[in-house]
Amino acid sequence: MFNRLQGPATAAAFAAFSTFAQAAEPMDGRAFDAYTQGKTLFYGQNGQAYGAEVYLENQRVRWSFLDGQCKDGFWYEDAGQICFVYEDNPEPQCWAFHTHGGRLIARFENLPNATELYEAQDTDEEMICLGPEIGV
Repeated sequence: MFNRLQGPATAAAFAAFSTFAQAAEPMDGRAFDAYTQGKTLFYGQNGQAYGAEVYLENQRVRWSFLDGQCKDGFWYEDAGQICFVYEDNPEPQCWAFHTHGGRLIARFENLPNATELYEAQDTDEEMICLGPEIGV
C-alpha cells in the first residue's frame, strides 16, 4: 500500500511540504482535533512508510509503526504544539502540525531537525494491532 510513497515526485513533494511547514503557523488543538478525530492517518517520511495513528474521541490516540504493535495514548495542546503521551513513555512527544494540499505535515519539536512527517493517506481501513504477546 505504501509503494506509492516512493519516487522522484514524492521526494519533490516532500521538499515542498518541508519548506511550507517551516513557514506556516502551526494548528491549534481545536483545528487539529477537527481535522483528525475519527480518522486513521498513515504517515510517511522521505518517501517511506513511517507509521499510522487512529484519532479517537476525547483526544485519545492509538499509534503503530506498522509492525502490528500498537500504543495507546492521548494528546494535548501546549504552547502551539500538539503533544502526545503514550502508555510506554510518560515523556511528551510534541509536534507542530500544518496542512498543505489537504494533508497534514508534522515536525517533531523535541528535535526539530530530526523528524518531519507528512500524511500519506487517510483510509477507512483499520490499523492492525496484534495485541499483547502471551505465553512463554
